[in-house]
Amino acid sequence: MTLRFAARMQSTPRSFIREILKMTERPDIISFAGGLPNPSLFDIEGLRNAAHDVIVEEGRAAFQYTTTEGYGPLREYIADRYRTRLGLKVDPGEILITNGSQQCLDLVGKCFIDAGDAIAIERPGYLGAIQAFSLYQPTFSCVPLGERGPDIEALRRALANAPIRLFYGVPNSQNPSGITYPTQARRDVAEALGGYDTLFVEDDAYGELRFEGGPLPSLRRYLPDQTIICGSFSKIIAPGLRLGWICAPPPIMESLVIAKQATDLHSNHLSQRIAARYLKNSSIDDHIRRINVVYARQMEMMIAILADELPSQVTFTKPDGGMFLWVTLPRGCSALELFRRALREKVAILPGTPFYVDGGGDRSIRLNFSNADEERIGVGTRILAQVIRSLVQDSGA
Repeated sequence: MTLRFAARMQSTPRSFIREILKMTERPDIISFAGGLPNPSLFDIEGLRNAAHDVIVEEGRAAFQYTTTEGYGPLREYIADRYRTRLGLKVDPGEILITNGSQQCLDLVGKCFIDAGDAIAIERPGYLGAIQAFSLYQPTFSCVPLGERGPDIEALRRALANAPIRLFYGVPNSQNPSGITYPTQARRDVAEALGGYDTLFVEDDAYGELRFEGGPLPSLRRYLPDQTIICGSFSKIIAPGLRLGWICAPPPIMESLVIAKQATDLHSNHLSQRIAARYLKNSSIDDHIRRINVVYARQMEMMIAILADELPSQVTFTKPDGGMFLWVTLPRGCSALELFRRALREKVAILPGTPFYVDGGGDRSIRLNFSNADEERIGVGTRILAQVIRSLVQDSGA
């Protein structure tokens, strides 16, 4: 038979990182390519105890269907944490539990993007969002991201040129760059969007992974009726639970719930109850502090090696949190060629091209510092620096 796929599939790229991860599963490969948390930091004992208690005490209920919105105590916990951590007044009814924060993006696309609609995204932008939104065939308007946040004038021009349905951004430790919006940049984005019927989709997957300073304000503080927050337990508990959430105002939440009902009825009920029990019995703040201490040390180690061993023409970001560094090569150097050369030396990196919807990234790479232990970071970063030096020399840069 002749298979006739929907036209939307032609405009949706494959997940570049998922394809690379297939090549880096071998134990002899040191991978800085993925966006994986460090498995040694998973609280296995705490999660085992939580799972045991849920199955023994709540087994029949935990294995049953549940509401689309999600397990009530877990939604209450999330709402209360927004109050205590960020000073936001959030009702549990404004929380929808999802299958990881990636599903948040799919549901937003379902509810707000028609084919041909204009949406804004950071440049470079998170490749998972690019893939999720591409399924709905929008026109992307790119807003350059610098060390001080988005280019506000570029955002204003995009808003003035065409109706922008939403602006997707990652204000905290952005993926892929590691850049965090300063408070003033958040105010500026809110001011720019305030005069338009444009949503801000705030992906806050890395907000808890902050190595210095307190939490920075959510855009919801400045745009309460126009901000959708996407959250995740993947980075602070474990990605295998596949639990995230959307925080959105009631008029938006109603449509999101309908979209999720049509997608999967509800997220994994057992995982939700285990997560809720774990959060009740354990100190998540102590656990997050442990994660941040380790990640900060791993990041500093990677940065120190790069600073010592790379030529001055190569630049890189110095994040204050998250899981990634963004490296920019000199003109004439190819990130794809670097990827191939590094992989021959058994080090995997992620070229920057998938993070651009309008071309670009051919001289950029993303490095993950969270997944590898310090020994492998030391060995792998030194190998990578040697390969970069060779590439720069060969290019004549």
